Amino acid sequence: MGPAPRQVTFRHAGVCRRSSRQSGCEPHILAYNKAVHRIATAVAALALSSCSGAAVGTTGATSTPALGSPQADIPGEALPQAGGCGSTTLYRGPGPAWLDEAGGHNNPTGLRYGVAHPPIAAAFIFGYPLRAGHPSNPTNKILWVVRRPRNGSDLFIQGRFLNSATFTIHDTRPADSGPGEIYPDGEDVPAPGCWVFVLHWSTQSAEIELEYR
Repeated sequence: MGPAPRQVTFRHAGVCRRSSRQSGCEPHILAYNKAVHRIATAVAALALSSCSGAAVGTTGATSTPALGSPQADIPGEALPQAGGCGSTTLYRGPGPAWLDEAGGHNNPTGLRYGVAHPPIAAAFIFGYPLRAGHPSNPTNKILWVVRRPRNGSDLFIQGRFLNSATFTIHDTRPADSGPGEIYPDGEDVPAPGCWVFVLHWSTQSAEIELEYR
């Protein structure tokens, strides 16, 4: 059987005061007390500052439209149109300011357009309505405009029926058109219905739903 455990006694420096006559109130103990007091004051100030900052941040977040809403930047003069489906609404009229900027101030006018979700891409529809198969006169034509820079990357397009998990459309468009961040496209689908298009470029991705007849 080993030796009995040693008893260790801890002296509480915090009870020592400058006016104390007790044994053990040496100058270095008083200095220790001052340091503890300064640290406690600093911690309390930091906690109060953090709480104030969190409150300000929360207030600011509620007053800013979420980037995830495709309708957040649609001007009031733009009118809803047929041709969208799922969570996408098509509009005719002025577009969001970011869309004009991304299109190099050269977007087509008078056409239906839809904004993807998140709102970092949009589609201008030529030859409405879009039609299944391989139509001609007119052909299906979509102008994709992306809000975030292409950085020279291709646009990768995947398409599927709204209620299907299987992608049956796989397409690629080069970043060789301008002005602006645009990709002209002639996207055909095999059957009518609501089609989901997932767009990938650079490090970005967005999703939009379009109706084909």
